[in-house]
Amino acid sequence: MDNSRRKFIKKTGIGALGLTIGGALPGFGASSYSRIIGANDRIHVMMMGVNSRGNALANNFARQKSCEVNIICDVDKRAIERCIHNVETLQTRAPKGERDIRRALEDKQVDAVVIATPDHWHTPAALLALQAGKHVYLEKPVSYCPREGEILIEAAAKYGKVVQTGTQRRSWPKIIEAIQQIREGVIGKVHFGKSWYVNDRQSIGVGKVTAVPQWLDWDLWQGPAPRTVYKDNIVHYNWHWFWRWGTAESLNNGTHMIDLLCWGMNLKYPTKVSSTGGRYYYKDDWETPDTQTVSLEFGNEASLLWEGHSCNGKLIENSPVGVIFYGEGGSLYISGGNDYKIFDKKNKLIKDVQSDVEINAQNTVSPAQHLDTIHILNFFDGIQKGVPLNMTVEAGHKCTLLMQLANISLRTGHMLEINPNNGHIINDNEAQRYWNRSYEPRWEPEI
Repeated sequence: MDNSRRKFIKKTGIGALGLTIGGALPGFGASSYSRIIGANDRIHVMMMGVNSRGNALANNFARQKSCEVNIICDVDKRAIERCIHNVETLQTRAPKGERDIRRALEDKQVDAVVIATPDHWHTPAALLALQAGKHVYLEKPVSYCPREGEILIEAAAKYGKVVQTGTQRRSWPKIIEAIQQIREGVIGKVHFGKSWYVNDRQSIGVGKVTAVPQWLDWDLWQGPAPRTVYKDNIVHYNWHWFWRWGTAESLNNGTHMIDLLCWGMNLKYPTKVSSTGGRYYYKDDWETPDTQTVSLEFGNEASLLWEGHSCNGKLIENSPVGVIFYGEGGSLYISGGNDYKIFDKKNKLIKDVQSDVEINAQNTVSPAQHLDTIHILNFFDGIQKGVPLNMTVEAGHKCTLLMQLANISLRTGHMLEINPNNGHIINDNEAQRYWNRSYEPRWEPEI
């Protein structure tokens, strides 16, 4: 292994886990990832938001010998009961349930909070956790709007706690290898990158105003967001497609792929952002685009493209999700899995690195549990050993911001000029309205 690759592994923190580039975990097969032993002292964890993705994360955290899940927090009492049942089969003690994060954070035994709530809760919940002296594992996107991302960075610095962003591909061994190959010039200088996500989501219909189910605390579910009536087609997953709570497919799935492109090409903030699209496939309550293209320009150096097709499952490059780096000497393709392919300029395949772990990129709950374990253990090592995080809150904010800017361009209907030094919008009062959001009184985030 040459010195440049050693430095890269050390910088990403992967070396602390005993990984080898091109390998995964030496001596471990796919079925062994969940049995990795972390540090000797247990980290006590609270899970917040456990209906689907959060439930899968709770199971994964509970499987780690260095962790104990103490509290399950959710506004849906059915989700609490289900998650407690799942977790208690994986550890010696059953966690307790709590609906209100504010009460749950009073538990002095809790070291860290894992947040997998709807997007509008991400930064406010993380901020409450940091103020309570807890470390944070925060699913993407790190924020609902750009200002929240800035607040979160400031809060992490102020309170001195570890904040890991749940963009787990940053810890997948063969993805790390692919990014290092790009950085080392395997396809020459890269000026353009393309990414995509496709699915065949069905109509969410027209919701009916109805009584709030007895199992749901609707007021607490809304939390920081301005109050509105309850409809029967919002909870649990369809909130993604309402601007009041969700951030569209661009931040639901596009964030992952844009992050890979920026990581590989070592890009920071763009100079121009434009996006087009709309809700084309059904006439229902879905507000965000089901079809969207995003173009990001980085001066005269590079440009990125993301395509989102939420309601047409036609695969691109035989994959529902992926990225392609286009270099002066060839291209490198990463699918939704822990794998990559390198092509020369004449499209001849010259390297094919396959994954040894099955991954379903369209699984909205747990597409890659075994590989996610590596990301979790990196979070633990960041807390206990000061190991660098594979996905810091600053990096999480950057990839989140790029897609937030794309959504702002879409909603205003015009291209945005961006300051490449900080990612801020330049001289555009209409677009600036979306930099922050309106909050329910007394829920405004404060550092």
